[in-house]
Amino acid sequence: MIGASMLLAQVDGEREPEGLISSAAASTNLPPLIKPPVELTRLVLPGWLERDTATPRSPMRPADDVRPAKDWVEVTVKSGQTFSTVVEGLGMPPSDWAAVLALKGDASRLSRIRVGDTLRFKIKNDRLAGMEYALDELTTLQINRADDGLAAATQTASVEHRQTYAAGQIDSSLFAAGLDAGLTNRLIMEMAEIFGYQIDFALELRRGDRFTVLFEELYKDGKRLREGRILAAEFVNQNRRLQAFRHEDDEGRGAYFSAKGEALKTGFRRTPLDFARISSHFNPNRRHPILNTIRAHKGVDYGASTGTPIRATGDGRIKHRGVMGGYGQTVVVRHNGGIETLYAHMSRYRSGLRVGSRVTQGQVIGYVGATGLATAPHLHYEFRINGVHKNPVTVALPRATPLQPSQVAKWSPQVEVWLAELEKIDQRQLAMKNGAELPN
Repeated sequence: MIGASMLLAQVDGEREPEGLISSAAASTNLPPLIKPPVELTRLVLPGWLERDTATPRSPMRPADDVRPAKDWVEVTVKSGQTFSTVVEGLGMPPSDWAAVLALKGDASRLSRIRVGDTLRFKIKNDRLAGMEYALDELTTLQINRADDGLAAATQTASVEHRQTYAAGQIDSSLFAAGLDAGLTNRLIMEMAEIFGYQIDFALELRRGDRFTVLFEELYKDGKRLREGRILAAEFVNQNRRLQAFRHEDDEGRGAYFSAKGEALKTGFRRTPLDFARISSHFNPNRRHPILNTIRAHKGVDYGASTGTPIRATGDGRIKHRGVMGGYGQTVVVRHNGGIETLYAHMSRYRSGLRVGSRVTQGQVIGYVGATGLATAPHLHYEFRINGVHKNPVTVALPRATPLQPSQVAKWSPQVEVWLAELEKIDQRQLAMKNGAELPN
């Protein structure tokens, strides 16, 4: 469908820079893209992945990272420390840490503490009376001393789900507008994933397009933890209003549908590469660049560097995996409904896949190359229905299964609430733009 790079679709301009997907209709005056900045997304590594180059100190030395908190002592784990050295560093005997590590269940995770972890100890008469260790943002391991020794229990904190929203307008790119509206990288990507089956963010984004996102924020003990799920969203693209609402099945799996229960997600991705340019379109009268003869080009070529991951565009099973004449190293996937997709000129296949293997939409099945009759690294992609080649760029893609009428009836009251919220936000944004009094 789209990669992160497609989020920075520039809305003005007259030509398409090289290295990006181009339009099937070159005469439509579509806007170009701009390349994403190097730091489009930046991974924040947890503390335990950060390398500590400081000189290790003796575990018995007073530690700067040991802080008293009323009857408790808080310790932040440093490089080279283990649970036993932390406990001994607080003056407690080895029998205390040995007794803790002998406990079952979640207590066993104390043998694998990591740099940056925080441990809280309650000490009485130089002995361990209790301790706490946060396993994650919601669960805490608690150990207490009783008459018959130490006992461990895991406590899960209650989480408050608060609803909030962000709204923005496209001036230069979707990514920039999302950040300006207060969305995180993850929420921007999720919004693009939701609407990416209806909007080609590489070609159809325009200045003045706008969006609204209703989403959750998670709080613990009154403190914000992070953003949660997108509940509902609206995107107005070239005066076309698109809406998406979250539905969860009985097993808690979520997907997005229209207010009528129609699936927004199609059964196929439009493109098998996250980031590429079309180097050769579907053309029944194309002259072959190597054979120099008129030979129908029954697919689309995507120019990309060697090693670029190739993704299955739909769920299915591998029908062919191997060399196929001028196609070179090729994978053919058979899908439901008489559909087959072909991926040619691969440099190599994804390991572990063979004929008969099941693949899912978006799964990497191989890597771009130049095997077979190819003048440069690229992917040749074909889409066939009952053996007839279709233009992958324009073929109508089958939609995913809609909700059952009984599901829609049960879900509709919540959708009505979200629709009212979206309408209220839209009015509020319009009033702010016009300098009018804000609606309640």
